[in-house]
Amino acid sequence: MNEACPLCLREVVLTFHHLIPKKLHSRNFFKKSYKKSELRDGIMICRLCHDGLHDLYDEMRLGKAFNTLEAIQADPALRRHFNWVAKQKSGT
Repeated sequence: MNEACPLCLREVVLTFHHLIPKKLHSRNFFKKSYKKSELRDGIMICRLCHDGLHDLYDEMRLGKAFNTLEAIQADPALRRHFNWVAKQKSGT
């Protein structure tokens, strides 16, 4: 079922994005700073936006600087990517 991506606003199939990448969950900084439930938090976004997040920033930067929807939406480089994605066909 298609839903609106909160980043590009296209109506497409969404994927789960961990706000703190799973690769970082066992690192001491993240284990001490976040509850297990917080480490599992994520957002549903489209594949193109998801790929853009991981293409633009490495896991550590995503986990430390972009661990909320608001932080992701506020970043100028990510915003440019999401604006580009918004113009792409949804494939439906």
